[in-house]
Amino acid sequence: MKFSLPELPYAQNALEPVISEKTISFHYGKHLLTYVNNLNGLIEGTEFDNSDLDTIVKKSDGPIFNNAAQIWNHNFYFLSLTSKKGSAPDGKLAKAIDAAFGSLDAFKAEFNKATVSVFGSGWGWLVKDTDGKLSIVKESNAGNPLTRGLIPLLTFDVWEHAYYLDYQNRRADYIAALWDIVDWKVVSDRY
Repeated sequence: MKFSLPELPYAQNALEPVISEKTISFHYGKHLLTYVNNLNGLIEGTEFDNSDLDTIVKKSDGPIFNNAAQIWNHNFYFLSLTSKKGSAPDGKLAKAIDAAFGSLDAFKAEFNKATVSVFGSGWGWLVKDTDGKLSIVKESNAGNPLTRGLIPLLTFDVWEHAYYLDYQNRRADYIAALWDIVDWKVVSDRY
């Protein structure tokens, strides 16, 4: 199976000023494309040659895992964002967030704290377990909650290439700004 970049549901400048067109161009158009090209080359002639991305993430290791998980993580991240700013979770997800964290604001504060504290490069995730219970997990490098049997709902990318052009070393500012462009309809549908 050959992998390719997902089509973004927004123009590359649509997330400004939170994420600049220049950052999207590099992050999506260069970094993510490199992972795609690498994985396509790495899986050729292996047991993963005809596997879907979820299977590769759950069953591989080493360079194949790293590239597959980075594609999965980035696709999930980019497709969780929207140019329609200011939405909020609704329905079952909103109730689950209130039950697990007390309120949306309390959840955001806890998520921000966890995600800012990822050492080096990685990801902050909102996940649910098989019982529907929500939690926040941190993953380093290409880590993905699928490998722990968790169901990802939302992720923030804290690799420097995700924010350095716009925020330099101000990771906390980048994370705080991302809330304005989370596509809560997509996240709620995942729940």
